[in-house]
Amino acid sequence: MPSTTDKMARPVTAADRIHAIDMLRGLALFGVLAVNLVGEFRVSLFQQFLPATSSLSPLDDAVEHFISFFLEMKAFALFSILFGVGLAIQSERLARSGFRPRLLVRRLMALLAIGLVHLLLIWNGDILTEYALAGLVVLPFLWLPIWCTGLAAFGLLAFYIAMPAMSLPISWPSMLWLQQHVLEANHVYAAGSYGQILRFSWSELCQILPLHEFVFPRTLGLFLVGMLAWRSSVLRNPYRHQSLLLIVAGAGLMLGILLNSPVLTQSMASWGMPRAMGPCVENVAGIFMGLGYGASVIALVEFTRARSVLQVFAPLGRMAFTNYLMQSLFFSWVFYGYGLGYFGRLGAAQTLLFGIIFYTCQIALSAWWLRRYRFGPIEWLWRTLMYGVRQPMRVLVSTQ
Repeated sequence: MPSTTDKMARPVTAADRIHAIDMLRGLALFGVLAVNLVGEFRVSLFQQFLPATSSLSPLDDAVEHFISFFLEMKAFALFSILFGVGLAIQSERLARSGFRPRLLVRRLMALLAIGLVHLLLIWNGDILTEYALAGLVVLPFLWLPIWCTGLAAFGLLAFYIAMPAMSLPISWPSMLWLQQHVLEANHVYAAGSYGQILRFSWSELCQILPLHEFVFPRTLGLFLVGMLAWRSSVLRNPYRHQSLLLIVAGAGLMLGILLNSPVLTQSMASWGMPRAMGPCVENVAGIFMGLGYGASVIALVEFTRARSVLQVFAPLGRMAFTNYLMQSLFFSWVFYGYGLGYFGRLGAAQTLLFGIIFYTCQIALSAWWLRRYRFGPIEWLWRTLMYGVRQPMRVLVSTQ
């Protein structure tokens, strides 16, 4: 017998989904894939903190600069905003069930459980665990006035922007440790067995934790921005807020590109500004560009004929959870020693091309899957754990 919870609260149907958000999520997933693939699966996560090597080919160098300038931190900023949007939508749809707090907590606890499995058994670059913990922190804001959400978002993002200029008790490995560790990682990840790689990845967690400590305020702030965007009806009624979306799109992209420009960084040094100002400005740029990307895609989908082209990304966005984990499983097998062992052997351009091909396959696979099933496999598991009732999986085809 279905439980009372099941009778009053069910997953939204495909017809009721907001497809513009699905398209945006599918596009954001490419940015996440490109950053993870070139900077974390292909080489050690810690290599980015070492001085740049001059042995890169011009093409590889161009690819790395492109990802750094346009995608690094920006794709994750966009994904964080979308996660906040999703929380607000889920909360609104559960409002009449009488079980909203319990179901939202169960949703985040299920995400935490899946994230920990991913983190500890597949890939230590996991972001799901942080998202689950951050979601639990911001959850009370769904019951607070909108102005409280806006004020908290502003405060958290301002704190994140200022962090490089503050003396915070966040430890970071020395340059000597980074150099030695990258050498060891190149050997273990390229040639180690699954057990050896697992033990080594666990040993890295203490050094990865400071990275999460640094970005956690930004994650919280952007979750709140996403919640604010939904609760204020900007995404619910985009035509009513067309001018605001266009302003955010234009200003976000222009300011983000300007603040992220190496010319500005060099100028700041010549002006005698403290070195810490550079990272602060980069933090601002990442937030502006993430907002600009999001507003631009929503505007293109809602106000232009680009929707017919961009809708190809909607199935990918509906299955973003499954596709994210699929990327981890596949590329850990490609690059790690228990699989093909390509760790450290491919250039950035080759790796990005490989990622584009795989992403294209995921687009086709997601569309094929959703013609037959209501959810992706991991989305189905997530909903089943959240509602405590096995969810119907197959799409029902009318015989009339």
